[in-house]
Amino acid sequence: MKIFNQIFISCMVVFVGCNQQNKTSETKTAKIEVKQKVITLADFKKIKGVDNVQEVPFQLFTTLDSVQFFVTPNKEASHLKIAYNKLDNYYGFEEFEDFYSIHYSINNNISNSIEAFVLKSEFTPSFKLTLNGVDLYEIRSSTFKQSDDFKNKSFSKYGTIVEISEQAFKANSQTKINETLVKNPNMKLQDDNWVYKENGREEVITQHENISTETGPLANEYVGRSPYLNLEVFKENSDEVADSYYSFYNIKNAVLFELSTDGYPQILPTKSWVTCISSNNDMGSNFIISKYFPQTKKQDNILYVNFTNFKIADDKKAFWTDNDTFYAEVYPLNSASGNGKKQKTAYIKSS
Repeated sequence: MKIFNQIFISCMVVFVGCNQQNKTSETKTAKIEVKQKVITLADFKKIKGVDNVQEVPFQLFTTLDSVQFFVTPNKEASHLKIAYNKLDNYYGFEEFEDFYSIHYSINNNISNSIEAFVLKSEFTPSFKLTLNGVDLYEIRSSTFKQSDDFKNKSFSKYGTIVEISEQAFKANSQTKINETLVKNPNMKLQDDNWVYKENGREEVITQHENISTETGPLANEYVGRSPYLNLEVFKENSDEVADSYYSFYNIKNAVLFELSTDGYPQILPTKSWVTCISSNNDMGSNFIISKYFPQTKKQDNILYVNFTNFKIADDKKAFWTDNDTFYAEVYPLNSASGNGKKQKTAYIKSS
């Protein structure tokens, strides 16, 4: 019994000793803690602010209420939370494994700008934006048969609109019903002017708007002839005008300007419709349907809609199908190529 008690006491001593050693180790481990240095925006590197957005490699966007600014591209680096403000711009300049470097103007003051590093998980660069989660129905205003509507903010009043796949877009383009503009062989480019030549007759197609610019006059580009309207279509451009537009000319007896569209025209002979979709300078894109009467040269506006959450990628690729459905290639509103990467294209259909 005495030997057994000695063995038991010895074991207890070893067990207690081990237990005390574990507690000591846990205590030491608990004390090893990285303390976050309390910092402010004043701790970030001061830089020259962005005064030309065109020189920014890419912009960043977030859906979070607040984001984290790090002083270096390291998750253990000092950082602070910044409340997201819709008026703030996050200009991206470099891409790291887990971070983007940004130039940020405090309170939108260009002269008070800093460099910060933000987590990729909290931002989406402009070239990766998609229509996922975007309200395609949102509009700023509309006009239906001369009646303006600035209160209704949904396209549901007029129809449906959804995103589709590229495969569906291409498949449906095989059944489009809008006419194809064809080149008129009698339209010749001569001394930087388009001239209509036929049976000894020569007519110069002058620009619809005669505006002189620093680089010369407006330039018109011949697009083709509308067989249904019997009109010649030109794209008018200028270095000083943000948007191009399309002019239609009657050349039967004399060169006469008859109508214009903001975007590449999609013409439906079955309905006498002249339609187009184009990016809006202020917000999103414009969709327009008008009816043209060749006999009276009259044009009635049927529908105008200003969509707010997407812009047009290529208005030439838009088309109508025989079930009165309109298709277009678009980009998300703030989408842009950058940092050597192309922006993502999306496709929509409306009926």
